[in-house]
Parts: sequence; C-alpha cells; structure tokens
Amino acid sequence: MNRTRRLAAFALLAAPALAAGPTMTAHAAAAAAPAGTPHAPSRAACHVETESDGRYHLWGVGFPGGAKVTYSGSASGTVATDRTGRFDIGGLSGSRFVVNTADGKATVTCTMVRH
Repeated sequence: MNRTRRLAAFALLAAPALAAGPTMTAHAAAAAAPAGTPHAPSRAACHVETESDGRYHLWGVGFPGGAKVTYSGSASGTVATDRTGRFDIGGLSGSRFVVNTADGKATVTCTMVRH
C-alpha cells in the first residue's frame, strides 16, 4: 500500500480530534478505558489495512521510541519501534489486533482503515 494513502487516511482520523481541542480529546480518552485497566497514552494509535495481495498491513504511531511492542490477534509477534515511536508490519494474515508495550502500561486496539 502506498505510504501517501496511509498518511492521508491517518490525517483524516486525527483531524477531528485535533479540531476538538485538548479538553474534548482528553475527555474521550478517559471514557474509552475504565478505571484500573491498562491503556495507552492518548497519542498512541495503531491501524490495519488490506494490502493489494489480500494480506494485512499493521502500523502504529505514538508509542515509546525504541521500545518493543507485542501485537496479538489474528497473528502475533514482537517488533521494536523506531526512535519516533512508530512501527510497521506487512504481510499479516488477519485484520484484528491489539498492541501492548513491553512494560504493560499501554494497550491499544487497532482500527481498520478502509480505502
């Protein structure tokens, strides 16, 4: 999948949250995870999309830079983020994933991006 289309899709997802302002965004994040359950920092997100060959592509942003994250669901594994907190994995065999940081402090359910 072409990187420009992925970035455009991510921009469409992020724009409403940015337009709402920090108060609205913080309130939505607090409502998303009940007290006492591990959750990701409000900036961490991951997405899944279908590749041209029918496999799936998983990527995330906003995780700790240089940290290892574990993805599980339709497939599972561990990958290191780059220094900016991004990871990118292609050729997966499913579309449902949850990403956890190695320290257990962040858990993110990945959203499907459709083009």
